[in-house]
Amino acid sequence: MASATAGSSSPPTPPRADDSPEPSLPGEKVYVAVGREMAEFRATLLWALHKFAGAGAPSFVLLHVYSPPKFLPLMGARIPAAQVGEQELAAYKKMELQRVDHGLDQYTHLCAQGKIHAEKLVVEADDVGQGLVELISEHHVTELVMGAAADMHHTKKMKTPKSRKARFVEQQADPLCKIWFICKGTLVYRRKAIQLSHEEMQEYRQSSGVTHYPVDKSASLSEMWCVANTWLCKSIGEPQIERTSSDPFDISGKNNVEESHESHNFQHILRDLESARKEAYEEKCRREKAERELFEALQKAQTSENSYFREMKQKNELEEKLTTIMEEIESLTVRTDELCAKLQGEREQRTVLEKRGAHSDRIIKDLMLQRDKALRETEALRARKGESTATEERTMHITEFSYSEIKEATNNFDHSMKIGESVYGSVYKGFLRHTNVAIKKLNPETTQTQSQFSQEVEILSRVRHPNLVTLVGACKDAQALVYEYMPNGSLDDRLACKDNSKPLSWQLRTRIASNICSALIFLHSNKPHSIVHSDLKASNILVDGNNVAKLSGFGVSQILTDQFKATTTLYRYTHPKGSFVYIDPEYLVSGDLTPLSDVYSFGIILLRLLTGRSGFGLLKEVQQAMDRGCLQAILDSSAGEWPSMYAEQLAEMGLRCCNIRRKNRPDLQTEVWTVLEPMFKSASVMLCSLSFKSVSEDLGGVPSYFICPILQMVLPMKPRL
Repeated sequence: MASATAGSSSPPTPPRADDSPEPSLPGEKVYVAVGREMAEFRATLLWALHKFAGAGAPSFVLLHVYSPPKFLPLMGARIPAAQVGEQELAAYKKMELQRVDHGLDQYTHLCAQGKIHAEKLVVEADDVGQGLVELISEHHVTELVMGAAADMHHTKKMKTPKSRKARFVEQQADPLCKIWFICKGTLVYRRKAIQLSHEEMQEYRQSSGVTHYPVDKSASLSEMWCVANTWLCKSIGEPQIERTSSDPFDISGKNNVEESHESHNFQHILRDLESARKEAYEEKCRREKAERELFEALQKAQTSENSYFREMKQKNELEEKLTTIMEEIESLTVRTDELCAKLQGEREQRTVLEKRGAHSDRIIKDLMLQRDKALRETEALRARKGESTATEERTMHITEFSYSEIKEATNNFDHSMKIGESVYGSVYKGFLRHTNVAIKKLNPETTQTQSQFSQEVEILSRVRHPNLVTLVGACKDAQALVYEYMPNGSLDDRLACKDNSKPLSWQLRTRIASNICSALIFLHSNKPHSIVHSDLKASNILVDGNNVAKLSGFGVSQILTDQFKATTTLYRYTHPKGSFVYIDPEYLVSGDLTPLSDVYSFGIILLRLLTGRSGFGLLKEVQQAMDRGCLQAILDSSAGEWPSMYAEQLAEMGLRCCNIRRKNRPDLQTEVWTVLEPMFKSASVMLCSLSFKSVSEDLGGVPSYFICPILQMVLPMKPRL
């Protein structure tokens, strides 16, 4: 059906002289072909109402031809209607009819505003033009108003219908029907009806064999539904028509003899048309059957093709799997041979080490005696100076430095003197009072600078331990803390071999783990109040010139006072602080800080010492390696050959320390230290042996009793008086 889009916002073109109202016979009905959307056909309906307005106005029938869709929109796709089930198709059709009925209600409301009665009629046809032609024949329509073309195609010179539907209706419609073709509210073309007598009209209708179906104005939309048959006809001759301009073929001037002759020819044409219609219908049925068979064949071919490709894909996958399995078998064979050769080499090395062990026993005994003597001398020195570690709530003396001394020591905080930097401040290397020191200047822009300064001074002034960094002094004006200088930097730098430093051996790593464990046990068992570091990480573990690890970074540490120890060793912190990789998950969620939070961070340190990798995702990697029994594959090769037993014990202990639940983590003193202590002693013996050998070679064979067992350097001789 040709659309005539005329929106309600733009009024139709004023009627021309040939659009003047036209009287109709009583009881005659005027059919107006409209679409679903009122905005597109409003101008056509208004033209019809104006044309047939006045006294004795005819009854209007709003006609709509519904064309079933060939494709249905389902789930964002267009599915052929033939592949959709009957229930879905019926439901979609019912929904479409409801929309059509709603659109026709708008047209009837427009007619009711002009006090004009209108009925609704809907027919179904595959082709809109064919449906109009069949409806004209079945209902004996004598007056029809329809669109000639879309509004965009309208021109002042338009004299004939432009749309395919309009031209089809003009040529094939019942010659007894008058048709007005409208575009943009203007009459474009009018086809007049053939004038027949009453007897000729009855004879024509009887010969056509068409039954009249009246339109019941009280019937619902579903009761007015008509299914139009397909009617194909050959273009034998166009019915006589009348154009808006002068028509040279006007039949009004013919005499009765010519009219009788034409009536006889018209009946002959109708019989030919009926025969052609039957042949076309049969041909249509044959074509539909052939199309169905072709569609079924294509479906079978597609199914066969899909099955073939699926089998080929499965075959290729099986071949790939077989190839992969063969490669794995070859790789395992090569790996087995390598392991056998490596095992043989380790057996030979073990024999050599056993031979060397007998020679090392004497050296070990001598070293142990020297160490015990040095420890006794140290304790005696501390006793003479009155530094008893058993004194409770005692604050040690902290040297106060002036701001000018700090500036002079750092060359006015020269950037070249900077050796470290964090969000809390910068660390500079300085020379203060004839001593190399590390000066940590806190960032004045952070809100917690004063609290971190006071916290670090308070904690480090209370405690002393060989594995805690020594606080030399402080400067309140500069918000700076002065520590002992650690030439080997942080553990993070040593693991990354910063500045091409020598990699840490597994013996040194074992000793570093023992040093940190010892420091944590000391802090957690401090009397009268336990201390939780709460920011244990590799960058806060410093290494001195003798590769002894010392714990630093006490700015966010907490002293667990009595009010928290009444029920449990716990401190509630509403804003947990620390590095994300090392922070305790339960502390992160609940804010409850306990010594077990340091145990989790210590577990991450153990795993990093073993693998040399960063902390992100490390816990999962080690757990998977342990489950698969391939721990050696992720150990840091730069540390040397880890003893298998030591590596497995450290890995298991690290995973236990990193347990997600606190209650399942081990105790540092009763469980972790019992594992680390034997390793520490064994590693210390080997380090001493290697160190003595290296020092003796470097010093040209200096006797061992001239070498300090702690500092590993030649003892200075006292000058003689």
